[in-house]
Amino acid sequence: MKNSISIKTKIEAAALLKVVPFRKEIRKTEPHKHNSYFEIIYLREGNGFHTIDHTSFSIKPPTVFFVRKEQVHHWDMTDTPDGFVLLLKKGFLDQSMDSELKSLLSKLSELSCIYLKEIGSIDTLFQLLTTEKDFTVTEGLLKALFAKILISAKPLTNKTSKTDDVITVFRELLNQTNDLRNNVAHYAEKLHTTPQNLNAICRKTLSQSAAEVIAEHIISEAKRQLIYTEGSVSEIAYSLNFNDTSHFVKYFKRHTGLTPQTLRNT
Repeated sequence: MKNSISIKTKIEAAALLKVVPFRKEIRKTEPHKHNSYFEIIYLREGNGFHTIDHTSFSIKPPTVFFVRKEQVHHWDMTDTPDGFVLLLKKGFLDQSMDSELKSLLSKLSELSCIYLKEIGSIDTLFQLLTTEKDFTVTEGLLKALFAKILISAKPLTNKTSKTDDVITVFRELLNQTNDLRNNVAHYAEKLHTTPQNLNAICRKTLSQSAAEVIAEHIISEAKRQLIYTEGSVSEIAYSLNFNDTSHFVKYFKRHTGLTPQTLRNT
């Protein structure tokens, strides 16, 4: 193990989107993150397991996996995979004026895995995206793809509203794991609202307090570092903006029932 989690970059710096066939030689990979992009992996063939953070998913094609940039994942496959990988940078969405595309992506980004009931035109849409260069056409293909994935899985219903937008941006801020803060007021200020209002929105939308939402992200990142790096508990506490290691240990135990060292040793 290393002192930090390996970060892989599979897309050129200037590119905002990349769609390629899944590499057939992939079998086992080391735990790693990806650099600054959202990854969608569609497998129509393959067996084994895909681990995202602390959860192992059985590969049962046709299936789609979603990996956010802050998440750690790795593969353990037992036969030849076949499918597509889609890499999408935030810059693409910044250029897009299509609110429905963003809404569909927001729904998908909350998921880790979807088992598809039928493939329909999903194969074709991925194939078209591998060669399409026009931005407007690509927008349309992406919207069609995201909609087909959702339709082909269990129905998901989300109402879009301003409160959903606040939650989406709140989660985007929390996904910037290099600067997590255990401080509701810090995020409320960035969201141009009050701690009380942010708390109310979280309770209404997620049935959690803002502090609980923050805690989920902090604990998740702490677990990643404890499992996948050799950083000391003090170093991990510091990286998560805890000035006092004992405070971090108590915080971690309160939310997990374990001390950081106990989790690392299990």
